[in-house]
Amino acid sequence: MLMQKIKRFFGFFTIYEYCWFITITVLAFVFAFLFPEEDIGGVNGKVILALYLVDIFSNILCELLISKQSKWNFVVSLVVEATEIAICVVCAYRFATMATTIFFWIPVDIVSFFMWNRHKQKDDERLTEVRRLKGWQEVAVISAIVIWTVVVGSALSLIDVEEGILSGQPVLQKVVCYLDACCSAVGVANGLFILFRLREQWIAWYISTFLEVAINIISGQWILLVLKFGYLTNTTYGYIMWTKSIHKAEREQAAVDRKILKILKSNL
Repeated sequence: MLMQKIKRFFGFFTIYEYCWFITITVLAFVFAFLFPEEDIGGVNGKVILALYLVDIFSNILCELLISKQSKWNFVVSLVVEATEIAICVVCAYRFATMATTIFFWIPVDIVSFFMWNRHKQKDDERLTEVRRLKGWQEVAVISAIVIWTVVVGSALSLIDVEEGILSGQPVLQKVVCYLDACCSAVGVANGLFILFRLREQWIAWYISTFLEVAINIISGQWILLVLKFGYLTNTTYGYIMWTKSIHKAEREQAAVDRKILKILKSNL
C-alpha cells in the first residue's frame, strides 16, 4: 500500500513539472552563492538567506500544486505564510503584505482547503473543479485595488522605520510603500479568486509578480528574483492547464444538457 501511494504521488507530476521544480531550486542555490545576504538589524545574513531559500522552495511547490488543481497547495501555503511573515519582520518592510498574510491569507488558506475538497472533479478526485470570472466582477475588483493602493500606500508612507532593508532611503521607502499596498490588494483579490476556484487568480499572480520584482530590485533581494522567474513560468503553465480544465467541463456540461433536451423532446 505504501509503495502504491508513493508511486501515485510521484506519478501525479509530469516530466515538465519535475524539470521546472528542480531548475528553480538549483537556480536559487546558485544565486545564494553568488549574492550572499548582509546582516540586517543585527540579524545574521545567513539566517536571512535561509529564510529566502525556504520561501522559494515552499512557494514553488505551492504554485505547482495550484496549477495541478490540488487542495494540498493550501497546506504548503501555510509554510509560505509563516516564512514570509518572518522575512517582513527581519527586514522591517512590507508591513501591508505582513498584515494581509496574518489576517487574510492564513484564514483563507484554511477555509480554501475545505472549499476545494467539496468540489472534486468527477473523473479524478485529486483535482478540483475550476471556473472563470464575469465581466462586471472584474471591474469591481480593479476599482477596489486602486482605492486600496492609494489609501493604504498613503498610510504606510507615514511610518518612519529607522532600521530596515531600506533605512536611509526615504524616497525608495515611500515607493515600496505604494508598491506593497498594491501588491497586498492584488494578493487579497488573488486569495478570493483561489478560494472560489476562479481562473483569474493566475492574472492576479502575473500582476503581483511584476510588483514584487520591482520591490526585490529596489531592495537588492536578488535571490528572490529566482522565485519570480518561477512564478512567471508556472503562472503561464497554470493558466493554460486551468483553461483546458474549464473548457473540458463546459463541453461535458453541454453534452449533458443536449442529452437532457433530447430526452425531453422525445417525451413530448
